[in-house]
Amino acid sequence: MSGAGAAARFALQGALTMRTAPALLDEGRRRAGEGDLVVDLAAVTDADSAALALLLDWLRAARAAGHSLKLCNLPQGLVSLAALYDLDAVLPREGEA
Repeated sequence: MSGAGAAARFALQGALTMRTAPALLDEGRRRAGEGDLVVDLAAVTDADSAALALLLDWLRAARAAGHSLKLCNLPQGLVSLAALYDLDAVLPREGEA
């Protein structure tokens, strides 16, 4: 993974659901392809399985471009969904090695 400089931050807000996630797909892919990225979900008010799929897509895009993607401030509902689908270990959290 690239290590030059600090990772850019991408703060999401509002609902991150099947209704809103598609509009964010390309922007997240673009940002993930530009360099290391931290996605901050502190202001996310609602998240469903589409949010999980979106984050996994961005993670794949970052890795394909040779960059890292970390998540911070995951809403508890999203953490629970990831655990339900046995994906909690796959989601890289900020501060983890």
